[in-house]
Amino acid sequence: MDKTHDKVWLNCLGIIKDIVEWQHFKTWFEPIKPVGLKDKILTIQVPSQFFYEYLEEHYVNLLAKTLKRELGKEARLEYRIMVDSGNDKNKPLTMDVPGHGFKTYSNNEMDFPLVINNPVKNPFVIPGLKKMQIDSQLNPIYSFDSFIEGDCNRVARRAGKTVAEKPGSTSFNPLVVYGGVGLGKTHLAQAIGNEVKRIHSHKVVLYVSSEKFINQFQDHSRNNAINDFIHFYQMIDVLIVDDVQFFNRAEKSQDALFAIFNHLHQSGKQLILTSDKSPKDLEGVQERLLSRFRWGLSADMQLPDYETRMDILEKKMKNDGLDMPKEVVKYIAYNIQSNVRELEGALISLLAQSSLNKREIDLELAKKVLRNFVKTSSKEITIETIQKMVCDYFNLPYERLLQKTRKREIVQARQITMYLAKQFTKNSLKTIGEHFGGRDHTTVIHSCQTVKDLMDTDGLFRESVVELQQKVQLAAM
Repeated sequence: MDKTHDKVWLNCLGIIKDIVEWQHFKTWFEPIKPVGLKDKILTIQVPSQFFYEYLEEHYVNLLAKTLKRELGKEARLEYRIMVDSGNDKNKPLTMDVPGHGFKTYSNNEMDFPLVINNPVKNPFVIPGLKKMQIDSQLNPIYSFDSFIEGDCNRVARRAGKTVAEKPGSTSFNPLVVYGGVGLGKTHLAQAIGNEVKRIHSHKVVLYVSSEKFINQFQDHSRNNAINDFIHFYQMIDVLIVDDVQFFNRAEKSQDALFAIFNHLHQSGKQLILTSDKSPKDLEGVQERLLSRFRWGLSADMQLPDYETRMDILEKKMKNDGLDMPKEVVKYIAYNIQSNVRELEGALISLLAQSSLNKREIDLELAKKVLRNFVKTSSKEITIETIQKMVCDYFNLPYERLLQKTRKREIVQARQITMYLAKQFTKNSLKTIGEHFGGRDHTTVIHSCQTVKDLMDTDGLFRESVVELQQKVQLAAM
């Protein structure tokens, strides 16, 4: 009894199912329909040009061996590819592709030449299906060189660098970068993508925001083209999805992301995700997705510390060819702590005010401009607080500050402390003196004048005093 095409294909699937991983089988073999068998040539129908190309690239040997087992060594495979005709009144076009031969086309009624242009709908509207023609959607200004490393982001940045060097080949897959607004998550994610493109030019990298992904999915769903949507994303080597917390309102899009995630991860491709919170704290996201987010590394981005904020400002000034007094840069770095965006925003505002008012940038102008960024001080500063700050700054034991000694470093530290106590507290000169071993008010007056004189003549001394002033201001916020 001759075998039918249905029977032959069913037997092939039985063999393939035991070899291929379940998710791959479901994605790449279940949609296939056997449509004919003639002279040991099995014709199978696939849903798109991309589907055909993927099978030929990844499963051609498996298909050949399985088919020869069923039909003998003369067995051959042909594909019938579904193609959008562009006219709802016509029957769907098909493109018959003999195995490793020439292509012929038909619309089931007549033979005619057909030009195929982008059979699979690319969500990013880029002509052609070749991998290298997919636009990465990356912004080239985001790089590791422009991303300042500090204690607040060191783990995330170094993990990102490792991923960029060996995408899909480390335990950091997926790499989930999370943290508050304006801390550099998008910058780091895109920097990884740009670095991958630089090192591995053959890799296909794609950056997409969760909002765009969801909108694309909904468009394809309305057009009954979900398979094309999923197949497109499954051809990516490094997929970067920004702000995955927004998937909490898109249940169906989560299903698509799950299928894409599984395929890419099982294929050794790299996934990079960003979020405003840790995967364990994401609400409204399917548990099966969250469990996969936790497969790799979750690295948090914290608020930048003072040193990192200084580095960020100096880097931006250098890149933009800007210059301003060091004390102004320090003032901005001390007083803007919320996030990097506000830090850069304060710098831009200061430069704008300087330009519009034709005024040089100084500490007075900085204080005026930063009123919109810095909260009004309401915390009262005590002499004890200032003493502790100065001791910490100069690495001095508290009791040394009160000792009667002529050692220069201790005398200057004590004088600076008195100067700051007079500047930032409401205490009398007598009260300030009593906090330094019972010294009288004339000692306090002398100390304050000495500090003022040294600030005018000694640049390093001035820097130390300004830094301490800003620390006290920071403590008062």
